[in-house]
Formats: sequence, structure tokens, C-alpha cells
Amino acid sequence: MSSSGAHKGQSLSKIATNRLQKELVEWQVNPPTGFKHKATDNLQRWVIELTGAPGTMYANETYQLQVDFPEQYPMEAPQVIFLQPTPMHPHIYSNGHICLDILYDSWSPAMTVGSVCISILSMLSSSTAKQRPPDNDRYVKNCRNGRSPKETRWWFHDDKA
Repeated sequence: MSSSGAHKGQSLSKIATNRLQKELVEWQVNPPTGFKHKATDNLQRWVIELTGAPGTMYANETYQLQVDFPEQYPMEAPQVIFLQPTPMHPHIYSNGHICLDILYDSWSPAMTVGSVCISILSMLSSSTAKQRPPDNDRYVKNCRNGRSPKETRWWFHDDKA
């Protein structure tokens, strides 16, 4: 059966589809604080609106996350990026890529979109400076050919070991 090229890559596996439908229902019942799922009919790509937490440097600012699910979700991490305009943050590149270990090496199938969102929000909330990562320009230039953040070899700065 040939796919009609609607997606780069394959469609979701049965497991991924079931899991995402379940996550979507849970999200609708109990969305994580500060987040809104923007409804589309595409289960494989979620767009989520994030509002900065009160009392942080990002209070009342609104950003959008785009979450793309691989065919083998949840065995494989979703790709999560910020859509433009991206927050100024030491772990967020101007092209929207996010340096957060759970999106790559520390991903676990027990995590959900909701728990990832909460981690991203807490990463934003704990920031003390609105600035780009020091290697932003070099990194973004290297990604020009449409590289996904999952192809990046991240070195996680200041990981709490």
C-alpha cells in the first residue's frame, strides 16, 4: 500500500494511534495548567499554546509548541519545537529547537505530551535571563538544510546530575 505523501515518513502505528487518542482525551479532561491544545484533525502533529507562568520572566507571554509524533510513539520521543516567535531562553534556539534532555536521550515511554509540556514550562519558569544559547547562530546555520532537532547531538549544559 503506498502512502499519498501527506507525511514525510510513515503514518502512526496502531499503538501510537491508540496511545495518542487516549492522551488527547486525558488532555481534554485535565489539560496541564498554562496549555491549550489547538484542535486539528491531524493526530500526528499537535499544536499547543503555552502561556508563561505568573511571576516568571515569561508571565502572560504566549508561545506555540509544535509536537510531531513518530510512527513508533511512545517508544520513540515526539519532536517538539517552538513555532515563531520563539521565547528568548538559554536553552531555546531561534529556530525553535529546544535543548531539553527528555526530548532526546532521557525520553521514556511513560512520559506524555502533558508531562513534556510541564517540563518545558518549568524550564521557562526557572530561567533568570532572556537570552539565546551562546552557540545559537552557529547551531541555527547548521540546521538550515531542514535538520530535525532529533538529529542534533546535544550536550546538555547544566544538567542536574
